[in-house]
Amino acid sequence: MFKIITTSFKLFICGLVLTLFCSCGTNSGGSSGNTTTNTPENSSETSVEWWQPAVTDSWQWQLSGTINTSYDVDIYDIDLEDNSADLISQLHAADRHVICYFSAGSYEDWRSDADQFDDEDLGNTLAGWPDERWLDITSENVRAIMEQRLDKAVEKGCDAVEADNVDGYSNSNGLSLTAADQLEYNQFLAAAAHERGLAIGLKNDLDQISSLISYFDFAINEQCYEYNECATLTPFIEAGKAVFHVEYNTNYLDDDSMCEQAVSLNLRTLILPENLDDSYPYRYSCDDN
Repeated sequence: MFKIITTSFKLFICGLVLTLFCSCGTNSGGSSGNTTTNTPENSSETSVEWWQPAVTDSWQWQLSGTINTSYDVDIYDIDLEDNSADLISQLHAADRHVICYFSAGSYEDWRSDADQFDDEDLGNTLAGWPDERWLDITSENVRAIMEQRLDKAVEKGCDAVEADNVDGYSNSNGLSLTAADQLEYNQFLAAAAHERGLAIGLKNDLDQISSLISYFDFAINEQCYEYNECATLTPFIEAGKAVFHVEYNTNYLDDDSMCEQAVSLNLRTLILPENLDDSYPYRYSCDDN
């Protein structure tokens, strides 16, 4: 599905990267997790700080509709573009951290920056998502657009980002993407987020976890129980990094085995409606039972 940079580095970023459109507001989320000082990947800077969620942090994931801010959780994961800086400030004031969602690997024709992509940046349609197409992640234009989205996350005050669809290489993408292409792109995204003082979560891409775990601050997974893949995520937990997990199958509401496995693996697991708009009358957390 969102730390503070030292003053000199923050001014550098604001002046050179976000000059025309970033207010460079300080992110000030809730008290969960930790703020760490690190050297961003591929950077000579040594004083960048970003928040990292704790393994035990609770969360809510809502990517569409009017955000229900009433849940007593540590973290909200919400859409980057569809939600305002005022809403994020409201969540911060309620002692929540905010993860901001955007698709880093697919073209969505309804986004405000959709016209910035070139025809050659676009590949096949995503299975089940007729309005989305895989992106050429080797394209410098695509990468520049993603950096602009990260700048927007800073401007709005997000604590972290959820970069979706970062596994195009393993799908029918129509762009001849390789595993090496994906690995390098995902590392690029992590470095770009960290340079801006943002944490970043690895979304799915289970096959490359061993090569990416040192770059990403937490993981977000859909349906690992349904596909018998949850144990693959344990390296994040062993590294002290949270795993936020969701299942959509309503059968699990009456089946304790899914939650039993999630709790045993220390995953923060929700059962949610697949449209993620908080409209369907259930939200079930394995940690609450």
